[in-house]
Amino acid sequence: MTSKDQKLAYRIYLYLGALFITSLVVSNLIFQKFFYWNPFGDLTVFGASLFVVSVGILPYPLTFLITDLISEIYGRKKANQIVTTGIFASIFSMGIIIVADLVPAIPTSKIDNETFTKVFALSPIAVLASMIAYLCAQYIDISIYHFWKRLTKGRHLWLRNNFSTFLSQFIDSFTVIGLLCLFKVFPWTDFWGLVISAFLFKVLVAFVDTPFLYFFVYLFRKRFGLAIGEEIKLEV
Repeated sequence: MTSKDQKLAYRIYLYLGALFITSLVVSNLIFQKFFYWNPFGDLTVFGASLFVVSVGILPYPLTFLITDLISEIYGRKKANQIVTTGIFASIFSMGIIIVADLVPAIPTSKIDNETFTKVFALSPIAVLASMIAYLCAQYIDISIYHFWKRLTKGRHLWLRNNFSTFLSQFIDSFTVIGLLCLFKVFPWTDFWGLVISAFLFKVLVAFVDTPFLYFFVYLFRKRFGLAIGEEIKLEV
């Protein structure tokens, strides 16, 4: 690979990392708003609405698509580096929110202390719960992805993309909602409804994003002349 190709591959890696970190941090900031995603009416499971999910789930599946793409093109080490960077970004954002909440608003501030606290006070708890779940889910996702990649000798991209995402997303949903219930952000009566709703939504997204993964992998292989299963070794 030429020096020019190396620099281009590195720039793309940085952009993917930026998208990953932004999606992760934003999902923790907006999680308190909920919506229905079922067009067929309200269903319940264990007494909780089945298709009620947090808007924080909207950018989150993108993180799994990006780690799968980075795993496929750049390898396991680079995917783990992005995950670790995301942890740092989450901790840093939590610190900013805590400091911002402590700083008193002036009388003419358009957002007063009470409103700011109401919107962002739970964000550090969400970040903490998300980080713990995120650590478990993302590293498991990457490990399973590369297990299937080795087993299939780089073929059947759809298999490793979906199998790794299904298990890791269930672990993520189960862990983060369990921790939020433990911290009394949500009542335990809503636990299974929220877990199943989040998991089904993520499974649907995983199916939808598979063609996109194929498309982006195709572009990478064509641009950089990669064989099936071959990875870019960044030297920059």
